[in-house]
Amino acid sequence: MLHHISLGVTDLARAVTFYDTALAPLGYVRVWSDMRPGEDDQAVGYGVPGGDDKLALKQVSAAVPATGSLAPGAGYHFAFAAPSRAAIDAFYHAALSHGGIDNGPPGPRPHYGDHYYAAFVIDPDGNRIEAVMNSAM
Repeated sequence: MLHHISLGVTDLARAVTFYDTALAPLGYVRVWSDMRPGEDDQAVGYGVPGGDDKLALKQVSAAVPATGSLAPGAGYHFAFAAPSRAAIDAFYHAALSHGGIDNGPPGPRPHYGDHYYAAFVIDPDGNRIEAVMNSAM
């Protein structure tokens, strides 16, 4: 259904460091880059190697005035498909070591399904993200 998601970030260089590191264990890479330090509208895209972007990060100059944040409101998060539990664990630790905030450590989530294993992190711009697999090993 979705082609890609774009997120505004206040510091693209910081966001790139975070996402390059956090997404690598999941098998996702930067598939394109339009880095122009100091300019709004510079951006990068992430996806599978050799594919199109599924996540784009775009530099914006300021937070949304009503909320004081770039991140969407309550209830919003997005989840990255993971190839293994080990990849989810690595995603979580990489994210925390590069400015992410714990929002739920790696582990089974039986209330979401018999095989649901996930980790939850808040990125440096306040976006709630998850790495998940929902299949038997």
